[in-house]
Amino acid sequence: MFMRACSTLLLCLLLTACEERSALHSRLSEQDANEVIAELADKNIEASKQVDKDGMTVLVEPADMNSAVHVLEAAGLPRRSRSSLGDIFRKEGVISTPLEERARYIYALSQELESTLSQIDGVVLARVHVVLPERVAPGEPVQPASASVFIKHTGALDPDSITPRVRNLIASGIPGMADAAHNASKLSVVFVPTVPYQERRKMAHFGPFVMQAEEVAYWRTVTVVAGIILLGILLGAGYGLYRLWRKGALTLPRFLEHKLTRPGAPAAPPGNTAAPLFAVKTPGAGTHDKGSAA
Repeated sequence: MFMRACSTLLLCLLLTACEERSALHSRLSEQDANEVIAELADKNIEASKQVDKDGMTVLVEPADMNSAVHVLEAAGLPRRSRSSLGDIFRKEGVISTPLEERARYIYALSQELESTLSQIDGVVLARVHVVLPERVAPGEPVQPASASVFIKHTGALDPDSITPRVRNLIASGIPGMADAAHNASKLSVVFVPTVPYQERRKMAHFGPFVMQAEEVAYWRTVTVVAGIILLGILLGAGYGLYRLWRKGALTLPRFLEHKLTRPGAPAAPPGNTAAPLFAVKTPGAGTHDKGSAA
């Protein structure tokens, strides 16, 4: 009965110590979820994913939530979802005005170029702003096409080596900008390096030990559970000795007999009897004092 109560208490403590994981990001594709988990694993943050009806959800421990958010922010993850030309110009049976069609085309073109730039190794975030050729007023000259590109990158990317290729890519992908690859007034490219996240973990004292603050609760629980187990063992051993004493089985002669009958133990001298370790009361007999001769 006692051991069952100890087991129940231990189980309750373990269940209390186990915190449920919190959702970090949801409605992700499987590829985005895998990229997030891989990035967190590189920073020693454990994460998992589960399948929901709207996509994948990435889960982390509540203690790691703050660090995980900063790590993913520095890495530009999860990647922003982009619409393709097919998604934007999907046939829906509604007639659009020329202005709406132009705005949708510019947006779709920007999305396609951003998606292409994001495939370059080291690019964290890419934004493309496009201005197509347009006649402001009748009789006025046509305003030339122009574009501006913003690229946020990691330290693995060398902007000087990739700038000419980016300019050629953008100039070839936008109508009216075939000759703007080397024209800074029509095409500007800006590179901004990311700032690596430097994790600053708070340290705390746990007795004579110094450890991370989020680990104190875990070791406190382990210490309490270990203390309860040790206390249960001691109480169980004491209860067993008490039962033996009540039955009269715990006496000094039997203890010596067990010790002396071991292999290699010296034989006891003849006629030597030892006093009982505890006084035992028997019905109809007097009480033998502790330490008296048998």
